[in-house]
Amino acid sequence: QVQFVESGGGLVQAGGSLRLTCEASGMPFSLITMAWFRQAPGKQRELVADISSGGGSTNYADSVKGRFTITRDNAKNTVYLQMNSLKSEDTAVYYCNARSAAYPWGRGTQVTVSS
Repeated sequence: QVQFVESGGGLVQAGGSLRLTCEASGMPFSLITMAWFRQAPGKQRELVADISSGGGSTNYADSVKGRFTITRDNAKNTVYLQMNSLKSEDTAVYYCNARSAAYPWGRGTQVTVSS
């Protein structure tokens, strides 16, 4: 059974930082391109960043490029999202999944940025 457990969200002032963590289980983690997604109230879920199976290649949405960094630790089946220079528009529930979004979604972690 595939499971994602996201953590690290919270309330932060604009300009602040957070580090999100996603622990995955029940899947061949080290073979899969992983990603972080987010969903703001009233909006569709969107792709934020992805990272190749070996961690050597990353991609970012234009809205977060230069501020967010995605990394992974295959030994721990964990993917991270370092978020710096946060803006109010980054407020959303953040989820991890395979880049293909092929697996059931976890509960996500709420990030709220106050301006």
